[in-house]
Amino acid sequence: MSGYEIKKIDEMETAFGGAYKRARAELGIEAFGVQVMDFDANEGRYPEHDHSWDGQEELYLVLRGSGEIEIEGARHRLDPETMVRVSAGVKRKVLTGDEPMRLLAVGGTPGRAYEAPEVSKLGAPDVMPPGASSPS
Repeated sequence: MSGYEIKKIDEMETAFGGAYKRARAELGIEAFGVQVMDFDANEGRYPEHDHSWDGQEELYLVLRGSGEIEIEGARHRLDPETMVRVSAGVKRKVLTGDEPMRLLAVGGTPGRAYEAPEVSKLGAPDVMPPGASSPS
């Protein structure tokens, strides 16, 4: 592997019906998780979750569009001028409004080496969560 990698987001391998770009694997990043997710307008498919099971904290940054992040029941605006960090045990859910949104998510576990989940690896099956539909 070379000392750098350059990739267009729209040319990256995807999962979840094309909504999840495997950015970490495409760029050869091994130290932390990083993915790009595309959401349609008025979408709420991003599951409410926390990372109490693996200790991972996450950083969210909107690359285009806008929406909201619900953190433990309170909604906060997401836009390209706002960065949000969420600790491992805190529940979060991303929602869009009247426009589509492209979201960058960066994650890692403080004090531990990063371990990439299977879904983030190149060539992993394109799984869809139960009841989810492909983005249009």
